[in-house]
Amino acid sequence: MTTTHLPSAEFLGAFSRAAGPGAVLSFARFMELALYDPGAGYYTRRRRRIGRTAGADFFTATSLGPLFGELVAEACRSLLGPRPAAGHTAVEIGVEPGDRPEGVLAGVAHPFAAALALPLGRPLAIPSPAIVFSNELFDAQPCHRLVFRRGRWREIGVALAADSLREILLPEPTPEVAAMLGTLPAAAPEGYHLDLPLAAGRLAARIAALPWTGLFVAFDYGKSWLELAEDTPAGTVRAYAHHAQGNDLLARPGEQDLTGHVCWDWIGAALTAQGFGKPVLESQEAFLVHHAGPALRRLTEAEAGGLSGRKLAALQLLHPGNMGQKFQVLWALRDTLP
Repeated sequence: MTTTHLPSAEFLGAFSRAAGPGAVLSFARFMELALYDPGAGYYTRRRRRIGRTAGADFFTATSLGPLFGELVAEACRSLLGPRPAAGHTAVEIGVEPGDRPEGVLAGVAHPFAAALALPLGRPLAIPSPAIVFSNELFDAQPCHRLVFRRGRWREIGVALAADSLREILLPEPTPEVAAMLGTLPAAAPEGYHLDLPLAAGRLAARIAALPWTGLFVAFDYGKSWLELAEDTPAGTVRAYAHHAQGNDLLARPGEQDLTGHVCWDWIGAALTAQGFGKPVLESQEAFLVHHAGPALRRLTEAEAGGLSGRKLAALQLLHPGNMGQKFQVLWALRDTLP
């Protein structure tokens, strides 16, 4: 943990203000600044992040054109069952500037009363009943990082010295991590990294606590708690810049994306605690095939003569080697408020 990194002047100021005289932050607080600081954060800078162009950093399902929105609309209408789709407002949370800044349903024929797109950082306002939808929202929330050293879990922090950043081990865990220690594995291989996506769970709890009924749908990549605790020895937080994944998490803070797998068990628990029915977790492939089948059949029938751009987009969304298995979808329904 001796590598040093020179942050920008803007980030240096943000870190210094947040850390105070100690010049040390938890990794989660560092990640929060790197992503969301008003002046230096990756997601607050006015720049193009999403897309297939060389100037962007990554692409998502929204980069494939309107087909993703069409399939989402079909799947949500199907999941509502006998509930009147025309009485529901579709609310997309965490919309990014880029390929479809007005949301995936912009310009897409859908049966809902309206479609609202809430950008990142916008206060949550959800009418009722609603379909609350997100695409790669929860993986962009700060994570605490732990490492197993000499028989116990230690929390990783970030220190600033001589205008450079380096990882350190905090002398004591932050209160959020201290409250989790009794639930962590009692033993792990030396050096095992465990990333705790606590902020993602808190965000799900905030959304679920608002007074709305309807359907919750989250597209993201994540793992179960057992997988995080036993099957990811290097942790899951990664950096992305210019369509390349990296492991140097402290490099160019505010200029590269940082992302970590969500814990689906925690997202589901946040929903059930607020009266949602049992959450269902499916691969993106299974979700779209099972619930958006009519839209996929219409696509196949309308363009049976060749491999069109829309068919190629469908292959990207569904194929296990592309997005079909990399991403999962968790959905749940709530008909009455607790």
